[in-house]
Amino acid sequence: METWKMELGQKAMAAGILKDPQWLDRLDEPMPLWVLLEIAFQLIEKLDPPTVSYD
Repeated sequence: METWKMELGQKAMAAGILKDPQWLDRLDEPMPLWVLLEIAFQLIEKLDPPTVSYD
């Protein structure tokens, strides 16, 4: 596996995007859609968190 893929996988683990270290051995495999959706929702929540009214 290419070095850049391993480095990207390590960054994803450090950032909490990947939680299962077994993914590091399978970076060339297709990712299930539910995984991509989970990542997308995590990004949405971080970029635009729900607001709470201070009233």
